[in-house]
Order: sequence, then C-alpha cells, then structure tokens
Amino acid sequence: MSVSGSVSSPQLSPKKLRVVMAQLDFLVGDIPGNTDLIIEATQRAATEHEADVVVFPELCLTGYPPEDLLLRPSLEVRVFEALERLQKENLAPAIVIGAPLREGALLYNAAVVIDAGAMTGRYFKRFPPNYQVFDEKRYFAEGRDVVTLDIRGVPVGITVCEDIWKDGPVEEAAAAGAKLILNLNASPYDIDKQARRKALLERKSRENQVSIVYVNLVGGQDELVFDGGSMVFDHSGQISCEAPQFSNGLFPVDFLCEHHCQPVSQPLPAEPSLEPMSTVHW
Repeated sequence: MSVSGSVSSPQLSPKKLRVVMAQLDFLVGDIPGNTDLIIEATQRAATEHEADVVVFPELCLTGYPPEDLLLRPSLEVRVFEALERLQKENLAPAIVIGAPLREGALLYNAAVVIDAGAMTGRYFKRFPPNYQVFDEKRYFAEGRDVVTLDIRGVPVGITVCEDIWKDGPVEEAAAAGAKLILNLNASPYDIDKQARRKALLERKSRENQVSIVYVNLVGGQDELVFDGGSMVFDHSGQISCEAPQFSNGLFPVDFLCEHHCQPVSQPLPAEPSLEPMSTVHW
C-alpha cells in the first residue's frame, strides 16, 4: 500500500521550500532530553532560518542504536508520550524525525512527519541492516510502503538510511511523483565512508532525477562514531552543499521546485548555528 499526499496545482512561479538539516547528537535512552533537543532545534530553525521543514537523523527520539532498550515495554509508552508532546508544541515548521513505532505485533524503525500539530505521515524502514555493527533485524520488521507527502506544496519522498543503498525505495518514491527525497541516517564513520556516500547519492539522484537531502547523526555511542557530513545532491547528481563532519549544527538549504526541486547554491555557516546549546550531548 502506498501513502500519498495531494499535490498542489501548478504555480506561475516555482514553489520555494527551505529545508534545515538538523545534524545533532542525541543520547541513547534519554527520550525526554532528545525531545527537548528536537523542540529547541526546531524553534531555532524557525526563528533563525525561517524553515519550512526540519529534518533530523534516524531514531533521534531514542538515540542510535537503542538495541535492547527496544525490548522494554515501557519504551513504547515513553515514545508515544514524546510524540504527543511534539504534536502539542504545534511547531511552525514541519519536522521529520526518527522513532521506533509499533503497528500490531511488529516494531518498525520509522520516520515520522509532524506538521501543524498533527502526525501527517510515517514511513517504515524497508531494509533494516544486519551486518558488521548492525543488528536491526533483531528488533525491527521490514516496512513495505512507498510514502510521498505534500509538504508546503511540494511532493516529498521519505527514506531511512540503508534504504537509499538498496534498489527500490528511492526509485519507487520518484516514480510516485516525489521531487525531493528526505533521507534520515545514523551512519557510522569509517575511512572513505563519506566518499562512498557521495558516489551513491550522485548516482541515485542522477538516475532518478530527484534531489536528495541526506541528514546524518553526529556524536558517539560505545564503539560507534557518527560523523555527520549531511549533504544535498540535486536532480542532476551534483552536490549542492555539505555540512562539516563531527560538528553539531543547523544547516539551511533553499529549493526552487517546479519541474524539479533545484537547491539554490548558498554557503553553509562557517560556524555551526546551534552552539552553544544546553541540551547538546557530546
């Protein structure tokens, strides 16, 4: 089954969309603190950058990787309470966050869209990895749906981390009409990893004629180091901007969306725009 939002009728001028990449460090298990960080970052993205949508990393609500915390019955209650709180905040920009969600007997690694005080969409990760440092299949079921949503008049596709490395999710979202793909990540650092990410995003964006916003976690958890390096590729496969690695920050990108969503070339802040911040965990 596909979930699809309505697409606005053609405009005389290109639709503008400002996306803020929230490249931040979230603490595993600290759901109230992570919720505070999401709210504070969104408020600052609204006041400092006039954001239309703020995109956060994979499983930011619980921190990554939550591992056996996911087996605790109380976690589901705490996640539900956090999502309720985020909706009650009625934040001005739309937000796209990562959280574990249960549907029936199955738990999914999900991306959740909250806009105007309501949950307007959710996407279940389709390819939970189970190799090297990853053991997501121990906890998560595989999603099946293609999700495209109307965000401020722009058809947007959602994917989570490993989904962009596999054939299917990006291709099907683009075929369903998405002009922009928002990809939430908790991708650990290793040597040459950023180069491999760039090669992948160049190919996926060019082959599918769709711009991709890649937002990655930053910080450390046990033996894992998350390096950020969030970036944007346009529909022709050209990199438009790249956030610094190993640094917290809010990084805005403007898009003009007509036949394609074209990122407008602009320099990212020389210094991260979210420092100092009381709830940043390092």
